[in-house]
Amino acid sequence: MELRTRRRLTNISIGLLFLFSGIEYAVILPTIWAYLQTLNAEPYFLGLGLSAFSFTGLLAGPIFGHLSDRTRKTKSIILFANLFEIAGNFMYFMGYSKWLLLASRLVAGIGTGAGASIFGYLTRSTTSEERATVFAVVMAARQAGLLIGPGFNLFLRLCKFKLGPFEVNKYTSPGLFMCFMWIVLQIIIVFMYYDLPVVHKYDHQTTTAVSGPLEEEVKALVQSDEGFEAPENLGYGSINDSDQLLAATTGGTVEDEYRYIPNGHVEDEDKRNESPLHNFSATKEYLREEVVVVLTAQFITLFNQTALETMVTPITQKYFNFGELENSLMYCLCGVEVIAGFFFVRWLSAKFADRVILAVGLIICNVSCVWCLIFLANPRGFSQGLRRSVGGIATILGPMWAGGLTDNLYVMLGVMMGLLVLLTVMVTFSYSYLVEPCPVVDFTCEQEECGG
Repeated sequence: MELRTRRRLTNISIGLLFLFSGIEYAVILPTIWAYLQTLNAEPYFLGLGLSAFSFTGLLAGPIFGHLSDRTRKTKSIILFANLFEIAGNFMYFMGYSKWLLLASRLVAGIGTGAGASIFGYLTRSTTSEERATVFAVVMAARQAGLLIGPGFNLFLRLCKFKLGPFEVNKYTSPGLFMCFMWIVLQIIIVFMYYDLPVVHKYDHQTTTAVSGPLEEEVKALVQSDEGFEAPENLGYGSINDSDQLLAATTGGTVEDEYRYIPNGHVEDEDKRNESPLHNFSATKEYLREEVVVVLTAQFITLFNQTALETMVTPITQKYFNFGELENSLMYCLCGVEVIAGFFFVRWLSAKFADRVILAVGLIICNVSCVWCLIFLANPRGFSQGLRRSVGGIATILGPMWAGGLTDNLYVMLGVMMGLLVLLTVMVTFSYSYLVEPCPVVDFTCEQEECGG
């Protein structure tokens, strides 16, 4: 099989993996709160269940990434990690107790650690020119999963049957569905995923730097279909010796693309030819002002996002009596908004600097959080304010309308009659809803207390 075909199949497999990870998050999120309530779980279990998935993923990521770096093999790591996804989702489907559900999210989260291995593979198997595009496509696949994931609940909520000793219903079916999806992905990985050869920084430079009889010789030195082949006296991955070889062969110099000069720093001339890892300092690299700001921005935005996602389902149930259908539709609409936001940011990035986009996004986040503090934290106060505002607008527009039409009573009274007809139609269609709602927590209230 040609290298290009293997690369395409591998990329498709990676895209499906991230697509499924997005679907899993989105298909479980709308129903997990109601699921926990059926298991008599305390409210804090919702936060524990959602955090557990990310917690074990955080622990497993560095381990899988380290194994991938040492072995240069990613396929076996992905297959191993997916076993945890399969087991975790089957445990979620079983749902005997709140503790088993919590354990299921812990187990499934381990499977997400394979993402570190995959990004390491993408870094090794792509050139610097195509790397950003490949990363963007992979992340877009996950966002697509977040978009379509809630849509699966539209038919999963209709499930109601027995599978051996287990009951399949609208709460347990997402676990069974994702268990099946990860099994399908295992088969796809086995037959379509390949550990491709490492792409070095010289792959494209050498073919343009030389021509004629030397071209084939240099190609043989720097890359083959099966990987990088270096002379024995150089050693694998010896960047400086390879630089000298290519400089002597091509009659020029090869720049080191891995050298990065931080903002506000000047590269020492005496260190140009040293290995970039020789003087590497984690403190100098990661405690720079700009790096700290960017990492803090990532932490705060993701913290706020996941916190908001966690509280949405209890809030919508408390104030709007939303079920799994309404929550799924709401998350679908949110997914459409997220995808549109990505395209909008991509368009903005071509016209403005990244820091400008970051500043605008920060302003939007601040405004939305202030809005929630004012209106969401005390919605009954907001409802009274809304009622008074509507009444105030009516008392302003009423006199203005009548004052200009005192000589044309047909128009003035006709509009008043039209508004009354509109209200009558609305009351007719919504008559059954115009009652005092039952308390959400108490499902045993008497019929007369609930207004019929």
